[in-house]
Amino acid sequence: MKIKVKDIDINYIQYGDGKDIILLHGWGQNIEMMKPIGDNLSNKYKITIIDFPGFGKSEEPKTPWTIEDYKEMLEKVVEKLKIKCPIIMGHSFGGRVAIRYSADNKIEKLILFGSPCIRKQKELSMKTKILKKMKQLPGMDSIGEKMKKYIGSRDYKAASPMMRQILVNTVNEDLSEYAKKIEEPTLLIWGDNDTEEPVEEAKDLEKIMPDAGLVVLPGGHYVYLENLYQIINIINTFLEGGN
Repeated sequence: MKIKVKDIDINYIQYGDGKDIILLHGWGQNIEMMKPIGDNLSNKYKITIIDFPGFGKSEEPKTPWTIEDYKEMLEKVVEKLKIKCPIIMGHSFGGRVAIRYSADNKIEKLILFGSPCIRKQKELSMKTKILKKMKQLPGMDSIGEKMKKYIGSRDYKAASPMMRQILVNTVNEDLSEYAKKIEEPTLLIWGDNDTEEPVEEAKDLEKIMPDAGLVVLPGGHYVYLENLYQIINIINTFLEGGN
């Protein structure tokens, strides 16, 4: 199904019956990556999964969006689909959008999987330092975009020109002040071997949120898929545990 928000066609699916759950996928992913969770909860809940603009079957934004734009898009989707006080679940980039949305809107509960929030300055690799120095040399300005492709992340290299700009806009914003505003019960689920978002970041996030708890399981950045049935049991316990 498609819905038009901010002049963009957004692909989504809805199924099941009960309280509303919205599932938000990570960067470079799509509906299918969150469907295993939705499929296991649809006997008790109404599931909504969207393809973020720029991914899956949704249109790419026409301007370089920020986290704020994705938050506003989600607000419009919730309004148009007449969803009230949803349970929000987000993985990685989807968790960042979930944090920003939940800080400003009424939700029932929040679940985050490997979601970066507190941005810390990381030591540059020697390769990056050398290339940045090269760019400062006379006549080397033209290598800028090629340099970005060379030293950029896997996500950056795979993205279209517009999505590269959006990645730059959204990846480094510190969302800790928004996380501090979320008073609803929050469950953090992390892999103990998550190299993209180390578990230490989850511990820092747990400390600043008013009502958050952390569960660490064996696995990496996609721990929710690696331990799917255990995750479903944990989610059910959390959702049925009352407020």
